[in-house]
Amino acid sequence: MRILAVDDEEISLSSIKRLLNWRGYKDVETCRSGSEAIRRLRMEDFDIVLLDLLMPEVDGLTVLETVKPYLPQTEFIILTAVDDLSTTVRAIRTGAYDYLVKPVDNELLILTIQRAFERKGLLNSLAPVAAGRVSETPEAFAAIVTKCPRMRSLLAYSQVMARSGNPVLITGESGTGKELVARGIHRAGPSPEGPFVAVNVSAIPTTMFETQFFGHARGAFTGAESSYRGFFEQADGGSLFLDEIGELPPGLQSKLLRVLEDKTFTPLGSSRAIQVDVRVISATNMDLDRACQEGRFRLDLFYRLKSAHIHLPPLREREGDIALLANHFLKEAARRYAKEIKGFRPEAMEILLQGQYPGNVRELAQAVENSVLLADTPWILPRHLGAAALRPAPFARRLSTLKENDEAHVAYVLTHTGGDRKQTARILGITVRQLQRKIAQMRQDAAWLSYLDDNSTS
Repeated sequence: MRILAVDDEEISLSSIKRLLNWRGYKDVETCRSGSEAIRRLRMEDFDIVLLDLLMPEVDGLTVLETVKPYLPQTEFIILTAVDDLSTTVRAIRTGAYDYLVKPVDNELLILTIQRAFERKGLLNSLAPVAAGRVSETPEAFAAIVTKCPRMRSLLAYSQVMARSGNPVLITGESGTGKELVARGIHRAGPSPEGPFVAVNVSAIPTTMFETQFFGHARGAFTGAESSYRGFFEQADGGSLFLDEIGELPPGLQSKLLRVLEDKTFTPLGSSRAIQVDVRVISATNMDLDRACQEGRFRLDLFYRLKSAHIHLPPLREREGDIALLANHFLKEAARRYAKEIKGFRPEAMEILLQGQYPGNVRELAQAVENSVLLADTPWILPRHLGAAALRPAPFARRLSTLKENDEAHVAYVLTHTGGDRKQTARILGITVRQLQRKIAQMRQDAAWLSYLDDNSTS
């Protein structure tokens, strides 16, 4: 591993080099200015760059912004005496791996270097994924039924990132399979034999947070007749899955952050600190970037959770998966309810293919299961599906023609105005007569027929 330390203070450079040499890192170079760092980085290859932020003439951010676009495989770790949120955001978005505030704890620095080097190796192994050369679902994720190239590439990426043992953040709409991916990451990780503890963060009362996550000693409070091992201790040697992490109240985020950083905690009512080896996987359908900007979610916790980030696409964007999943769920439901169902009639399958599924895979599974329960023939027919309930959601975003997009916008404005056609026409910038023609055209489309009947007034 080649490391370059950049700092305008000779004492800091010699201290860092001495520490790294003592820990076995022999190939460590130093330079004392930003301009020299840029020149060295353009001429030589380094794995890790320890970059001081405040330097005269050319500062650390300028160095990062100048060379990072040309050195995507080099990991930069910012070291600075200034703990500034806006600077942190800018550094991370520019491509820094991490941002450490001086004086930096020696163990934290070594750990960060090790993790950065691990990520460099993992990203190098992702070349087939980046090139789209993934034809099969990885074994650890076999529970996820898909033939969509985009999903298979995501699962291949998930398997690679799982090997590091670092925190993973999974995002996506409700019902896209975030927990299934989390379980796959656990199976593909360094401790697949360890426990997998799944926690719905939104279901934990604020007053119970500490005792649920960190446990308590016997007698810690009235009614504590025995000690309790919290979620972190239960997951020791395995993975802790924090579902709906975006719902964690701001007042509790700092407590979680501290444990993620130190991997130690003290149970309520105890004086003995407990150290655990836990891999944290979190998931949310919330836009955490926006939550951070609005101050509802801590930025430092966000970056601690997303050492790797996996965003699952909605079902409507998974090419070829609706029919595949529908037949899979059909077989499962037919076996569960001991019914002889041969499959879907073409017209029934067409209804499924036209659905938008705001509830994604979970919604499709429920629709198919209900159709099996209702089926009184060997084939699933449209009437078994409750076709009206499965019509396209009027305002779901999807790939569509301009005509379809135009119709969706008309329906959206009609809803907003309570069906008032005059107000709708005024908002759309057209005449009432033009609006009536559009509605007449939409009535010819079965997907909009019952919707317009329910929402349109004269």
